Amino acid sequence: MGLFSRFTNLLRSNRVSEDIDREMAFHMSELADDLMARGMKASDARREARRRFGNPGVQKERTRDADILTWLESLVGDVRYALRALRASPVFALVTIASLGLGIGANTAIFSLINAVVLKTLPVRAPDELMQVTMGGEGGSSAVFTNPIWEQVRDAQDVFSGAFAYGENGFNLTEGGEVRRASGYSVSGEFFSTLGVQPAAGRLLTRADDVPGCPAVAVLGHGFWQSEYGGSPAIVGSTISLNRKPHVVVGVADPSFFGVDVGASGQVYTPLCLRSNLQARSNWFLYIIGRRKPGVTDVQVASRLAVIAPAVYQATVPQDWGASEKAEYLGNKLGAVPAAHGLSTVRKQYQQALTVLMIVVGLVLLIACANVANLLLARAAVRSREMAIRLAIGAGRRRLVRQLLTESILLAALGAAAGVLFARWGSALLVSVLSSGRSKVVLDLAVDGRVLAFTLGVAVATGILFGLAPAWRVSRIDPQVALKSNGRGVIEGHTRFAIGRMLVVGQIALSLVLVVGAGLLLGSFRKLTTLDPGFDRDGVLITAVSMRNAGYNADVYGQAHAELLAKFRALPGVQSVGASDITPISGSAWNDLIRVDGYEPKRREDALVYFNEVSDGFFAAMGTPILAGRDFDRRDRPNGQTVAIVNEAIAEKFFQGTSPLGKHYRLVTHDSASAPIEIIGVVKNAKYKQLREETIPTIYLSRGQNAKPGPNAYYQLRTSGDPTELIPAVKALAADVNRSIALEFTALSDQLDRSLARERLLATLSGFFGGLALLLATVGLYGTLSYSVARRRNEIGIRMALGAAQGRMVRLVLGEVARILALGVALGSLVALASTRWMEAFLYGLTPSDPAVMVGSAVILGVVGLAAGALPAWKAARLDPIAALREE
Repeated sequence: MGLFSRFTNLLRSNRVSEDIDREMAFHMSELADDLMARGMKASDARREARRRFGNPGVQKERTRDADILTWLESLVGDVRYALRALRASPVFALVTIASLGLGIGANTAIFSLINAVVLKTLPVRAPDELMQVTMGGEGGSSAVFTNPIWEQVRDAQDVFSGAFAYGENGFNLTEGGEVRRASGYSVSGEFFSTLGVQPAAGRLLTRADDVPGCPAVAVLGHGFWQSEYGGSPAIVGSTISLNRKPHVVVGVADPSFFGVDVGASGQVYTPLCLRSNLQARSNWFLYIIGRRKPGVTDVQVASRLAVIAPAVYQATVPQDWGASEKAEYLGNKLGAVPAAHGLSTVRKQYQQALTVLMIVVGLVLLIACANVANLLLARAAVRSREMAIRLAIGAGRRRLVRQLLTESILLAALGAAAGVLFARWGSALLVSVLSSGRSKVVLDLAVDGRVLAFTLGVAVATGILFGLAPAWRVSRIDPQVALKSNGRGVIEGHTRFAIGRMLVVGQIALSLVLVVGAGLLLGSFRKLTTLDPGFDRDGVLITAVSMRNAGYNADVYGQAHAELLAKFRALPGVQSVGASDITPISGSAWNDLIRVDGYEPKRREDALVYFNEVSDGFFAAMGTPILAGRDFDRRDRPNGQTVAIVNEAIAEKFFQGTSPLGKHYRLVTHDSASAPIEIIGVVKNAKYKQLREETIPTIYLSRGQNAKPGPNAYYQLRTSGDPTELIPAVKALAADVNRSIALEFTALSDQLDRSLARERLLATLSGFFGGLALLLATVGLYGTLSYSVARRRNEIGIRMALGAAQGRMVRLVLGEVARILALGVALGSLVALASTRWMEAFLYGLTPSDPAVMVGSAVILGVVGLAAGALPAWKAARLDPIAALREE
């Protein structure tokens, strides 16, 4: 009989049994008729026919084995029995499934993020063929290029069947006023064809769209098309405004395509030829990706790029650079690395953090498994008589072990089903936590085969893990002892309790590791949120102003900004206002080399300092005190002596701690130095790029001395109340000046909070899971002690009958608690000391072995553990010895 027929027979097993009964009856009747035909009496013939046919039960089983997949039928029977057993204990089932669902769900949620950010390949044709061009050889440190370099690589390479370049390009969808942004990219004409992306409507960009003097056209991302235009096909051929310039929409990208930046979603794609200053040899903004030709290996691609590199750099060297800078530029190389998984800022920022969280939730699941194992051990004690009877009537020990493991795996499967639902919610919540302000994170969290395989594997491994202890105990049951003692001596006291104690010790050790980790991450986050950044983060509204498309001539940007600054200062409720090129902790930076008489740098980098161009009143608006000298004022004009204000780090590094007031430095540009720049003030050190950084030497230049400032500036408006309440007044004022001025708003405190998104994620989740681990360990300890007290009722009754005081009984139980806690804390401390060093990159102001955190975590665990043992100890002390002895 075929495998398929044997499988389908499982669905009609009762009918198969009836068919076998009829067939057996037919064969015995035929044999009896044959014997009667030979002269045997009917009764004798029927008896002889049964004898010759053999044992009907055995024959029936053999036939069923041939007609049905018995192992599968047996498994189905085990599952049915397990379901009946769980229905009989609904509280146990719900508690177990909830615990496992939380543990497995947390693991699945974190793995879903890792899968989306790290493991998934791009949703394009043959992603394994894609390679990213890098600078500095294979695996080089930089991958950003200029357009002249891209054009040279495109024309000189012969190892790619197609190649493209792209750069980020944000678009403003409004004509003026508050900005409404759309994320997008400037792409070369081969972008879509190389990736193999198909249009959902219209057409995509081609090389014909990316030529000098190209018309303004655009391709929309599918999600943007749906959300902004309702998926209307009429958008193709119509015009949209991008940065106040009309663009003709020629098509919409495929729904599955989000770009090549994992974590971002391309909403608008425009030809590279539309970018301004495109041929500048110092405009670094492009990434280059190519598709390997058939038969060409990764090594061959990298080798060929290394060969063409000298000619590429020779043809693109910036002519205005100095001799040493040109020599350094010409020494660069080209290489290539696989790009099947795309590029991703989110991956760089969060991959290590997600790995740490994966370990954390894995430990939580282990603790949950230990709890469930303890529950199953207690349940096995209750079911010991049932197992003993099954053994006594012929069931094999392997059969019982298989039954218990089936129940465990079924529990894990039900927990996994609940966990998948939790994971869907949890992973979406985590993505919302990662998204902040303009940096919205978009990830494909669809459950694919990899996530399903992970969840299934975790469920099976979990079921086996917590099912082994009770299954092993059942395999050692003595049926005679079990039936004689009515179940009281089967998994008697000490041996079973020793297993429970070992599980609880493991729980406490793992819980201590998680609590220590949570303490370190929470402590670091607290230090970052409470440190003094060198400015007052509260009460400041940052207003980003762009006059690029406001109709101003470039020569009057300075006058327009000065007028706007004066009007902002006149707004009711505004205490002070400043303007700058850069705001702290914004992600922007500007650095250059300086030369100071008397200071000899050991390395070129030692003379590198960071700059910002600010107006008068900037330091007052930011709350950064001027420690010496003066602020910028009307005396600082474009034709006067160039002046600067420096921070304390500059004074200490370049002037050996002496007062820099009245002294000078020179700005080094392309092997030449500027005229001397006079230092007129010293301000307090302030954070520049991020809160974690060591103090950066910073120089502030005067916006008033810039003869031709750009169209963009950041304004800092300080108020005593909620800074966002100023937004309506600022919008109205800007509209009165020029309705085409583009505005963006954020509170300085919010900007700092967004910069700590990774630290907040780690601190919040580690704190939650650390608390959960503590709760699970407490429940496990309480359950183990309660079971111990229940199993030792006779012993405690005898002790009390012989005169033991209630206090001694309390000390007896709490002494057990203390021993378990001491062993767990000792083991956990060793593991924590060995493992927390991997968290060093996430810590700030703390060491991985911080004694306060280690001791504090142990104390918390000890207090909670003793509290968990208090109720069992109280029950033991109040035990009635007569009632306990009567049970015996």
